[in-house]
Amino acid sequence: MTRNLAARAMTAAACVLAIAMPWVARAAPGDLTRWVDPFIGTDGTGHVLPGATRPFGMVAPSPDNAGGGWDYTSGYQYRATRILGFSNTHMSGTGIPDLGDVLLQPASGRLWDVHTQDFASTYDKRTEQAHPGSYAVTLHPHGVRVELTATQRVALHRYTFRRPGAAQVLVDLQHGLQYGQAPRVVAAEVHTDAAGEISGTLQVKGWTERQVSFVLRFDRPVVRVRTLPARPGDKAPRLLLDFELGRQPVLQARVALSTVDVAGARANLLEAAALPFDRVRDDARAEWNGLLSRARIEAPDRFKRIFYSALYRCFMHPSDIADADGRVRGPTGVVIQAPGGRYYSTLSLWDTFRGLHPLLTLLVPERVDGFVQTLIAHQQAQGYLPLWTAWGRETHTMIGNPALPVIADAVAKGFRGFDRGQALQAMLQTATAERPRAPSWAQHGWSLLDQHGYLPFDLADGEAVSKTLEYAIGDDAVARVARAAGRTDLADRFSHRAQSWRLLWDEASQMMRGKDSQGRWRTPFDPLEPTSPLNNPGDYTEANAWQYTLAPALHDPQGLVAQMGGPRPFEAWLDRFFTVQAPGDNKHLGQEALIGQYAHGNEPSHHAAYLYAFTEAPWKGHALIGRIVRDFYGNRPDGITGNDDCGQMSAWLVLSTLGFYPVVVSSGEVVLGAPQVRFARLQLAGGHVLRIRAEGFGPGHTWASRATLDGVALDPVAVRHADLLRGGELVFTLKPPRGFHPGPGHSAGRRAATIAGPVTRRAGD
Repeated sequence: MTRNLAARAMTAAACVLAIAMPWVARAAPGDLTRWVDPFIGTDGTGHVLPGATRPFGMVAPSPDNAGGGWDYTSGYQYRATRILGFSNTHMSGTGIPDLGDVLLQPASGRLWDVHTQDFASTYDKRTEQAHPGSYAVTLHPHGVRVELTATQRVALHRYTFRRPGAAQVLVDLQHGLQYGQAPRVVAAEVHTDAAGEISGTLQVKGWTERQVSFVLRFDRPVVRVRTLPARPGDKAPRLLLDFELGRQPVLQARVALSTVDVAGARANLLEAAALPFDRVRDDARAEWNGLLSRARIEAPDRFKRIFYSALYRCFMHPSDIADADGRVRGPTGVVIQAPGGRYYSTLSLWDTFRGLHPLLTLLVPERVDGFVQTLIAHQQAQGYLPLWTAWGRETHTMIGNPALPVIADAVAKGFRGFDRGQALQAMLQTATAERPRAPSWAQHGWSLLDQHGYLPFDLADGEAVSKTLEYAIGDDAVARVARAAGRTDLADRFSHRAQSWRLLWDEASQMMRGKDSQGRWRTPFDPLEPTSPLNNPGDYTEANAWQYTLAPALHDPQGLVAQMGGPRPFEAWLDRFFTVQAPGDNKHLGQEALIGQYAHGNEPSHHAAYLYAFTEAPWKGHALIGRIVRDFYGNRPDGITGNDDCGQMSAWLVLSTLGFYPVVVSSGEVVLGAPQVRFARLQLAGGHVLRIRAEGFGPGHTWASRATLDGVALDPVAVRHADLLRGGELVFTLKPPRGFHPGPGHSAGRRAATIAGPVTRRAGD
């Protein structure tokens, strides 16, 4: 009797501690996940996901503070004070909301009935914890501690209630992160069996049209299920579940998802059926640590948090959404067999082709063949390569053909786990075939481009300059892959078409400028005015003429330098680019994280600082890279200025920290900058190790005068991926340029102050 009373007292005390104190991760000294803060980028425009997920995982249980809107594209904002519940699919860092499927919200006791209108809860930020693979928070008004973790396809919830006995869970199947105002679920079929398992299929219409099937299973019997009154427009039920927990105040739920059907979700559930919650959480952390360990740096603790949090975000997307049996619902809604058993979505290609995908070829090469196989499978089903996919469906978001340089990059780097003939054919179809089923704003055909050599602004459907320049990037990618395949006819054809940018070069303004079908320049013309579909008619996509004038450098940097008159005039143009002030910023038009006209908060500018490598003053670019790192990345929740865009902002930081960036993605080469750490060690494929060392690293030494790989001097504008992949020692010699003095009386000093700016710090960093 005494022992039973003592045990009860200990159980009660443990429950109180679980509510009052967050679970604290215990990381071994070599565990790099201890440097990851998933909250970095969750305050402001970063739109980062704080919840639990596996690397490239299908599910991501996470709190939702709202049901959509631009600020809540991941469902979460750090300063929000209320949590609606915890849904199980999310995207990180996007500019448009979607997913947020199958929301659960627990409460202790009998807090709600069928007349309850508001199920949200406030929470104490001091109880909130996020780590790679896990999330936890205490909802004090609801009397419950919520913990989340995940396998590849299954989300796990654990609720520890303030007291044993009665408990409730809201299951909201209508909820989701909405794009627009119309109800998101347009049809639903939901079943509840005698054991309380809930399963079903939802037809969703939001950013794209898609199908979501799920199986929700609890580890305790459901004693009562009530359907809440439907609200106007509801097509899916909201269910109120009652539980009697007895003396153990813990309830667990597992949610398996599928793009295919309920049977697929039920089969997916088996991957977590016999695993305890703590085991899954620990396995998730170990998996994350294995990937993070591929890059080790020597740096102060603050910068380690910035770097490893960024590296963590680089491994969140693309998401493998194939079922355990390899089935997946493809871009037309038809079920297909995923090549190799994997099928990747959340492909934010307009953003990620620039830096994220090249980084993944270096650090996660085992995934690259699967990425390309997915692109080819998508083209075979849809008729053209993807632009931006969510849950496997095409959103037709953004412009250009951004899948083309991703494939060309893989070909240039020697990946062979896909059919290169199929890849080239997919690229040709994408760059030449009609797209009659595409929406009005997407590219339907190529007659205008073929007829004029560019897209005339009076005949194109907006963004004519940006589209012309972005298509040229894709055309260059086709030419490179064709040349590698020995198809010189195709290579010559697309190399010629890739020069379309020259027809939009206005010598008078030194800008890429809109031109109509009669060859007349756009007038009036303000190169500082950004445009996008939000304020068309306009010739640019989330950018202005200054920013898009540098787009040809993404495939023809030497050609752009020559067009501007050579290295010195190009340097002078870049100097103006980084100093000319705009009348204001506009985050919705890509004008965020500004240095002159450089907008680090949006992707068209990401390569610009590295273009100084093509001038006689590469040190100016090195200084700017250091400033961008200092000013626009931090170790607080507001530590990303601009949408992370599924890891592209993070990839820029990781690559720039290591000292290089892929300006011409399709070439398989990188341009050197200057490392932001003294030492880094990369674990590469085949057991090779690349050691990166910065000689002379220290305060004020941000300029690399030379670089060698195993003692051999490197061409700073054309370092081959294959050479890096062999490993060895990459040494940067850091010192100010010859004759540089920081005093105001020296011209180089004045230019450095103008271009690089002062060292700045975020408050609280």
